[in-house]
Amino acid sequence: MDRPRLLTPARPTGPTSTGMSRRSVLGLGAAAASGLLLPGCSRGRADEPAPSEAAVFATGNLNGVYNQFGTALSALVSEVTGMELKPIVTDGSVANLTQVATGKADLGFSTSDSALAAYEGTGAFSGGRGLRFSALARLYDNYVHVVVPMASRAKALTDLNPDASDPARRKMVVSVGPKSSGTQIIADLILDQARVDVTRVNLSLEASVKALQPVGNATRGSIDAFIWSGGVPTLPIAKLQQSSGFRLLDIEKEARAIALQNFGGFVVSAIPPSQYGLAQSVPTLAVPNYLIAKPNLSDSWAWWTVNTLFRRQNDLIPKHPEAGALDPRSAIATMPVPLHPAAERWYRQNHI
Repeated sequence: MDRPRLLTPARPTGPTSTGMSRRSVLGLGAAAASGLLLPGCSRGRADEPAPSEAAVFATGNLNGVYNQFGTALSALVSEVTGMELKPIVTDGSVANLTQVATGKADLGFSTSDSALAAYEGTGAFSGGRGLRFSALARLYDNYVHVVVPMASRAKALTDLNPDASDPARRKMVVSVGPKSSGTQIIADLILDQARVDVTRVNLSLEASVKALQPVGNATRGSIDAFIWSGGVPTLPIAKLQQSSGFRLLDIEKEARAIALQNFGGFVVSAIPPSQYGLAQSVPTLAVPNYLIAKPNLSDSWAWWTVNTLFRRQNDLIPKHPEAGALDPRSAIATMPVPLHPAAERWYRQNHI
């Protein structure tokens, strides 16, 4: 159950297929990737020019995986190029897509479903022709966390409905992440799929963790649960286990339905027990992350960022374990978002 299983509808293959895979477009098979060396060298090809001006990296919520990973990558890229790549805190995917597409940030992170919606002008980005941006790589997967206190009666999403034995029929309060964030998009999908009647509030990750915990003589926090989409482990959630403790709800039923009904790379997966000291793995919904770039990002910034991402991978892993999931063979799978030409060139040069 720990390995993701793709449940999106199959696409046509063979000579009658009208589409081409990204791997076909690049013209080289994945088998050639076995020749790729990923040493800790910092420069790579000496004839690739370094960036000529500083850049901005839109990461994510403070202390979330986007923020931790992006800060670590920014430091390495700055070290390698001698030019500053400045990480900034944001509300996540939706904010990052807007900032990158408008040039307010040069690079950013986004979940694949939000990137697809932005590129095609649907969902949270409806009403226009879609945003323009490119991709440098597909990275690791985000996992949906549905977090409840240890004392919660909830064992499944439907248990978040008002208690039938409660005369007041009080609605439970659930944080769905920052307003218009990628987390909110996925949280709303999950709650709508389960048809639960709750009061939804928009809190950041750290605010959600704080609100879940009782203060003083209170027996419960100001919220009953929160939903978060992020890599594992997510540090503020891990710290919660060390204080008041928490449980994760099994959302396999809802995850299967969403993965089958919605294109965007959704997969059914599980959060391993070792990540948060859980009794067992917890089935959930996972979604890939993309590293995106503004439309006119220089070839130098694109090439050196990709080069650092993979050739300094061993230096990234101590900063966050999700760096261990990086694989150049799957990194090219960002369709329909096009790869930046310099990123595509890097993959060609390394026989991906």
